[in-house]
Amino acid sequence: MQDTPKILKNVTYDELKIDDSATFSRTLTENDLALFAAVSGDVNPVHLDSEFAKTTLFKERIAHGMWSGSLISAALATTLPGPGTIYLEQNLAFKRPVKLGDTLTVTLTVKEKLPKNRVIIDCAVCNQNDQVVVTGEAKVMAPTESVELEAPSLPNITVEG
Repeated sequence: MQDTPKILKNVTYDELKIDDSATFSRTLTENDLALFAAVSGDVNPVHLDSEFAKTTLFKERIAHGMWSGSLISAALATTLPGPGTIYLEQNLAFKRPVKLGDTLTVTLTVKEKLPKNRVIIDCAVCNQNDQVVVTGEAKVMAPTESVELEAPSLPNITVEG
């Protein structure tokens, strides 16, 4: 992955403070678009067919909205709170399309700490022009024990026509 740290370190529930924040970035590639469609089963032609996409409001192919949402999941899992986080809830508002080549940055900000290690985290996703593309709020169960480990190696995946 592009910005996944080599060493993953979490922030425990007890260490988290209101307004703590972290970021995670990734650029949308052609392979990301094809792989997301293959894995999710979402083959809407607005994502995959240039000719069809030209007839839409956006005039070109756009990313699956949940690709942006998946970056929030990745940020929660690898940066804040990090490894051991359990994702409980998420709401999302899609504000603008994401296009091939866009670099998205997820910013997570701790909003509220609740009983039983629950944490509410504000989520904002912006493109390389600092335009907000997604906003939302996540509810997670933060880890209670510190963890520091090496990020796993992921297989190389190729996309064939």
